[in-house]
Amino acid sequence: MSDNRLLLIIEDDTAFARTLSRSFERRNYTVLHADSLDAAENLLKQHAPRYAVVDLKLNGNASGLACVQLLRQHVPDMLIVVLTGFASIATAVEAVKLGACQYLAKPSNTDDIEAAFGHIAGVAEPELTARSTSIKTLEWERIHEVLVESDFNISEAARRLGMHRRTLARKLSKQQVR
Repeated sequence: MSDNRLLLIIEDDTAFARTLSRSFERRNYTVLHADSLDAAENLLKQHAPRYAVVDLKLNGNASGLACVQLLRQHVPDMLIVVLTGFASIATAVEAVKLGACQYLAKPSNTDDIEAAFGHIAGVAEPELTARSTSIKTLEWERIHEVLVESDFNISEAARRLGMHRRTLARKLSKQQVR
């Protein structure tokens, strides 16, 4: 099934996914929902969506960046927007390198996401924040950078970071401190 208005939402927060789905359905999109990388892979066997919205952090310490990679392999011209409550420069750069057309911090609404699908080229006037980067944020960015470098292998990332695997898993399960 290939449809110009077919949208895949990869989000583990069921309530948010349902709200986002309804909002896009009101805009005449056909919406598919997956709550994990495996569920997304199963949907891609039967469908070729034109659009995708991917949460950066999924249950079980799964990364949305792995989903971006998977989506790009199955549908090379898909427009992918990564949503996150854990925004960082490192993950934004990686998401775009892996094929996302935009990277948005939560909360983002349907208008923001739809605008992001239509905005592929760079912006000369990006929105800048005056907030300085905290040590916790820098740590979070470094952890995600190493996760990407180690193909999301937690044991390997922990070794490269010089910490125990369980310590890294605990850090990943916590919400980012801003």
